[in-house]
Amino acid sequence: MSIPSYPSGTVRALLDTSHVSEATRAAVQARLGAPTAYTPQFLAPESYALLEAVAARIFPQPDRPEQPVPLAPAVDQRLAEGRADGWRYDALPPDREAYRLGLGGIQEIAQALFQADFTVLTTDQQDAVIQALAAGNPPGATWQTLDADRFFEELLAELTETYYAHPLAQEEIGYVGMADLPAWTKIGLNEKEDREPNLSS
Repeated sequence: MSIPSYPSGTVRALLDTSHVSEATRAAVQARLGAPTAYTPQFLAPESYALLEAVAARIFPQPDRPEQPVPLAPAVDQRLAEGRADGWRYDALPPDREAYRLGLGGIQEIAQALFQADFTVLTTDQQDAVIQALAAGNPPGATWQTLDADRFFEELLAELTETYYAHPLAQEEIGYVGMADLPAWTKIGLNEKEDREPNLSS
């Protein structure tokens, strides 16, 4: 069975058309043009490096070693600006505190399992730490008061949202939903608008 692939540049090509609103165009271009270097605004440098390492294991990008979709900067920027969804689980503290505690708790898991910081572990060891967190009952004092299940769920959801909000990730799955100014008229089974990409095997 062949793996579907989409024409390279699908999303980027649509940015030059009238199918995309100015606001959407600006947002997508900002993500494409984001600088590769980023100085954390909220997290301490060591905590930010840890978040980068965790994100790299949750969303490994081996096909994009030179230009990975940046995940940690968006999280740090959101925390620095105090933005949130407007709700949170009552089992978790506010986002800023949750991230500070949760990242510290990930270090505790790494130390408990491998007696080393997360950032220096092998990828297999890092995966084991994340799996322990995802399982919901990891070692470490932090997790006696911070709900591991909920923290991992929130971390995974934010990284997933950030990844698929990026044009390069959208091109991987052939997403062109942002090109909606002409409306969607072909909504029957196997129907496609002209602006939708065709699969190539």
